[in-house]
Amino acid sequence: MRPITLLLFAAFIISISGLTSVAYAQGEGVSSDSGAKLIGAGIAFGVAAGGAGVGLGYVGSAGLAVISENPALQSKVFIFIGMVESIAIYGIVMMFIILGQ
Repeated sequence: MRPITLLLFAAFIISISGLTSVAYAQGEGVSSDSGAKLIGAGIAFGVAAGGAGVGLGYVGSAGLAVISENPALQSKVFIFIGMVESIAIYGIVMMFIILGQ
């Protein structure tokens, strides 16, 4: 088996096990869909961090090219990099909102 196939199979099994409901004694105020919340929070942060990583690769490489041409534009490049990183921060905020409900 190729490693990527094994990894996808393991992720599928973990996802399914988090969505199944097992009958345990629960106290008051404990929600029964905590597995779905964890999976949703993980997806929210994972997609945001992955998108920010891809965007940071493009912006970072272009920013290094700009800085090598004109070092005076370094502060503007850092602003653009910060804007891309804010996408990952929004993903973290959404993760905490999902987990807090």
